[in-house]
Parts: sequence; structure tokens; C-alpha cells
Amino acid sequence: MSIRISLDNPPEFYTNLDFISGRVILVLNRPETIGNVIVKLEGESRTALTLPGPGGDRDELFRPRPGGPGGVGSVVTENHKVLYRVFQVYPDDGAALPFQAGQHEFKFSFKVPLNNICHDPKAMSALLGVVGGGAGYRTMDGTKQLMLQHVRATLPPSLTGFPQEAEIRYYIKVTIQRPGFFKENWRYQVGFKFLPVEPPRPAKTSQEAFARRPFTFQARPPPQHQSFRRTLFGGQSSSSSPDPSQSPPPPSVEMSARLPFPSILTCNEPLPLRLIARRLAPTAAPSSPDLRVYVTALEIALVGYTQVRVQSLVHTERTAWVVVSAPSLNPPVALFDGPNPDADEFEVPSTAWRDRRLPNTVAPSFRACNLARRYEIEIILTLSLGLPSSSSPFSGKQLPPQSITLPLKLSKVDVYSGINPPQELLNAPMHSSGPSGSGASTSARPPNPPPRPSQQSQQQQPPQPQRPPQQHDPLYPPQLGPQGVPLDDAPPPSYDEAMADRLAGPAARPAYSGVTAENAPSTMPPEKS
Repeated sequence: MSIRISLDNPPEFYTNLDFISGRVILVLNRPETIGNVIVKLEGESRTALTLPGPGGDRDELFRPRPGGPGGVGSVVTENHKVLYRVFQVYPDDGAALPFQAGQHEFKFSFKVPLNNICHDPKAMSALLGVVGGGAGYRTMDGTKQLMLQHVRATLPPSLTGFPQEAEIRYYIKVTIQRPGFFKENWRYQVGFKFLPVEPPRPAKTSQEAFARRPFTFQARPPPQHQSFRRTLFGGQSSSSSPDPSQSPPPPSVEMSARLPFPSILTCNEPLPLRLIARRLAPTAAPSSPDLRVYVTALEIALVGYTQVRVQSLVHTERTAWVVVSAPSLNPPVALFDGPNPDADEFEVPSTAWRDRRLPNTVAPSFRACNLARRYEIEIILTLSLGLPSSSSPFSGKQLPPQSITLPLKLSKVDVYSGINPPQELLNAPMHSSGPSGSGASTSARPPNPPPRPSQQSQQQQPPQPQRPPQQHDPLYPPQLGPQGVPLDDAPPPSYDEAMADRLAGPAARPAYSGVTAENAPSTMPPEKS
């Protein structure tokens, strides 16, 4: 016996509104009786942290946990089913049938939704663990999700890299039930990568977010004034004395890093970064290279902060991706060098970072029930007063250059996936209103009421036959809405959910690695039952 799942034209990763279709291929070596064949589309957001010691040492939250069952007692876990859909591919009537030896195929198809499902208490309470009674099949127990804290958000991306602490994975699982005692059900699963669509981008503005830091070099000693005098034996000796009138003022400059506001980066795209130098004190253009300010080194890093939460325990992990690392720019960039050297502002050329894209392992910013990811940009600039190669430490004629290192940090930076949602979905908030929609109504005035029929038209209409009243159990009367209209048990879907059911996934997708091995075994500790 062997089971495998074959997906139809699988892409590098799936996204929202995608159709995931495929076949369950079952190869039997001998005749078997098969009951239900259940295929599930699941997504899990799992976290685990260690409880602090009796003394309240919260540092134990972040210490490595021992492997195996020995450390389970000191570890608390939290598992959120962000995605859960079930599809019974066989049989239609619920009757178990014998299958002959050979290969058998069962087709399935799912559509990936927009938002997570664990936030919906009605959907979770409907999953009681068993569907269809004794001849049915098992599902997850949704009542366990009701005891957790949830948020409604877009499905988070696949995430690993924090062994025994946090991961987000997506699976397609199949269960083949074999009726009878002492017969174990057959199970198989395959993982896949997931990258969500990006939220609607705000309109472009001329505003910029910035981080700036001023600096001033030390004053250079004034040039030496040579004077000659005769010695006792008729020779000449020279002596030098400083000339304070010719001492140039030290450069005073402010460096700033700027991003368009709101600060949004895109996966696998270059940084829209600008570095600006501004004079703080008016100075003339220096005539000597030793009096110029140069950018000699540059480092740009994208720093991600992953917030891991388990119940009331919270821990933040820091991860850095180096986008640009130039410890020695060759040639160094001279500030205020160009057609207008007396200008107050100078933009550093972006040749060092304009072609550097974000690594394809960077996940977009997200917020899930027990995990969240945010980003910052850290920049380290090294500036030098004078070229490093213009003077030798063994030469007494020229002074060595001065160097200073400036750190700049841009916080509150969002990273988008670069997958544009369908235009119909972007227009959905403009038409939706109320708590079910994600936006306000386009019109502030209510719609005009329909015209009332006149008395003459009412007299011409034939009388409508009266419907017999429906009989209800007096112990369980129906719930009535406005004007005595019975309410439906299932609430109507919101506008964006209704639109998502009619739309297909986007076609253009960037390169994304994310989870390097989506079918690798999980590193998370076992959950306590």
C-alpha cells in the first residue's frame, strides 16, 4: 500500500484566492474495504515558550529547551488553526465499498480564503470532532480554539527559523478510513508554501520618513608660519608658529536617511532609500582634499522583530538581513561634490544600494493570533575628514584623517509581499458598510425610499392568498427579526468574503523562498493533551 498527493501545476508558493487542486493516488497490493476518503486543507500557527522558574527569572523564557519528553512539563504551547477546510472526496453516500488491488485516484479542489478561520467562534463551535455520527469521519475539536485569544487578519505567510519556539506551516492532509476493528486508518500529508496578498497601498504622497544625526569634526590645527634667523656660527635656522587667522572652521554636517511615507518596502525589490547631507554651518568649498568630508563605508540592514506569544508570555526574536555591506567604498563618495559645491544639501548617489534587492527569505509584515512580525532599517555610515590614502602615518607633513561612525534607524517599516490583490477586491471596501465590511459607505446620505403605490393601483391588484401559519414546537419558538420575520441561522457573508468566492488568485508573483523545507519534520515540542 502507498499513498501520495499529486498537485496540479503547483507554483513556487500559493496565495489567497488560489485554487489548490490535485489527486490522491492510492496503490493497493491486495483488496481492501475503504470507507471515507477525507482531504483537509490546514494551516497552523504554533508557538512554545518555557515557563519561568520559581524565583520569577523571566530569562528562562528564552533559554534553549531540552529535546525529548523530559522538558515538556516546563513548556507551554499554543496552536491556532488559521486555516481549516474539509473535503470528503469519497464516497457520496457514506457506504464502505471493497477496492481491488491496483491504483485508485480521488480528485479534490480547495480555494484558499482571505482571512483566518480561528477568529470565528461560530465556525469553531460547529467543529465538534465528529461529522456524520458513527459512519462519519473525525475533524478537529474546535472548542479548544474558543479558549484562545484570536485576532481577525489575513492569513499569515509560511514561517520557520525558530526551532522549538515558533512556526507557521500549511498542509494538505488525506485520511483513508478502514472500517473494522484493529484496522488503522491510513494518513498522508504534504506541505506547501504560502505568501499572502498585500493590503491596499495608500496613495503616494510627497512626505518622507527620516532619521537624522548631526556631527562635527574636530578643528584642524592652523598651518605653520615659517620664520628664519641667523645662528651663532653664521647659519640659518627655521622655526614655525601657528597662524590662527588661516585656521579653517571644522565641517558641521547633518546626515539623514529618508523613505517615502508611509514607509513600505516590497519583497524582492530594491530599497527606495535616500541619503541626504546638509550643512549646519556655512562653509566655503574646500580647496584641499584633506578638508573634504567623504563617505568611506556603508552598511544597510533590514531588521525583523518577531513577537512570539503563548498565553501571557511574550518574547521577541531579532533577525537581521544585510542588504548592503561596503566596509570600504572605492572610490569614497565626496560630500557636496558636484556642479554646485556651495549648496546646502547634497544627495549621496544611490549606486551602492539601488540594485540590491531584499533577500527572498524576507517574509512580509503580518499579525497573527500568537505571532507578529515588524521591521526596521538600520544604517551605519562611516565618514572621514580627508581621504584615508592621502596621508601616511609615518609622514609628518600631513595629519591623518578623522573618522566618525553614525548609526541611523528607521522604525515602523512595513514589508509587503508584492502580490497585488484583484481590483474587484480593492473596490470592495468602498461598497461595504457596517461591521461586516472593511470600509465605510461611499455616500453619507441613505438611499431614497422606494415610491409608495397609490390607492388606485392597490385596488387593481388581485388579493393574495394567505399562507397557512407554520407549526413550530412551543418549547423552541423561532427567532424573529424586525417585523416578525424569522432569522436565518447562518449569517450572510460579508462583502469581501462574497467577492473572494467569485475571484481567482493573482497571476504575477515575486520570487519567495520563505520556508526552505516545507515537508521537513516539525521542530516544535509536542502539545499537552
